[in-house]
Amino acid sequence: MTLQKSLSEQEIAELSRRLGQRVRSARAGRGMTMKQLAQDADISLPYLSRVEKGDGNISIAVLHKLAAALSLPADSLLSDNERYGTDYALIIELLKRQPPLQLREIRKHLVERFARSQTGRAAPRRIALIGLRGAGKSTLGVLLAERLEVPFVELNAEVEKEAGLSLNEIFSIYGQAGFRRLERSSLERVVATYPEVVIATGGGIVMEPATYELLLHSFFSVWLHAAPEEHFRRVMAQHDVRIATPQLQEEAMASIVGALGARSKLYALAHAHMETTGRKVDELVGALRRLIDENVHPDFSKASAA
Repeated sequence: MTLQKSLSEQEIAELSRRLGQRVRSARAGRGMTMKQLAQDADISLPYLSRVEKGDGNISIAVLHKLAAALSLPADSLLSDNERYGTDYALIIELLKRQPPLQLREIRKHLVERFARSQTGRAAPRRIALIGLRGAGKSTLGVLLAERLEVPFVELNAEVEKEAGLSLNEIFSIYGQAGFRRLERSSLERVVATYPEVVIATGGGIVMEPATYELLLHSFFSVWLHAAPEEHFRRVMAQHDVRIATPQLQEEAMASIVGALGARSKLYALAHAHMETTGRKVDELVGALRRLIDENVHPDFSKASAA
């Protein structure tokens, strides 16, 4: 798998060419001349000409000016919508007008509809534990897999295996984007390899829509969550940082609170939730097993129910 930390000059040129093509197509579709668009966007005609040819080094400010003049959202000039056909843009606009609860119902209906259309496809017998670090994913995942008599997989370990590097080295060499590409390909490999499995994911997997959609579609997902203070205590215990300075501990706590705030709505899309604060491991494993029996397959494995 080829990973790059930054775009090459050729890739930047190709992005500029596609952006220019989209601006030109949007302008033509609206019956606007280049002079009209330049005036409406308050940019010079020669500069607009360079943009449409793919030669312009366009700024965010100019991008927004062009989008506003074309009555388009700015991201539409950067997206790759045309590869999906004309229906795609209309579906996106339809979805944008729906309230959040309706969107959740639409997504659920689509997942169920396409699952039914794939005749002969067995329902997934895979369990995914999601949540922040310190939620108990690895601890509970190993024990749950033992009770279900299925393999246990730590997704970050699969990422390291695929790259042949540690997580720190991956982030140092390839950055966040490179790690997320490896995470996606590793998840695809797990889906293709294991018809039955318990998997513990990294906390940030929910921030990548395509990867998270694959997870929700292929696994019964459970969001393990705890009070921020509990997350903090567990993370500190895992890394034995009792000698850390108060300032570092304050920063770690702020990071946990911030991550929970940014990800909670995404975690909440999981099929089930489980609070782990102040609960014993055996109790939680038993509760997880009952969730599996009730929502996935009563006969998931021959292991006795907790």
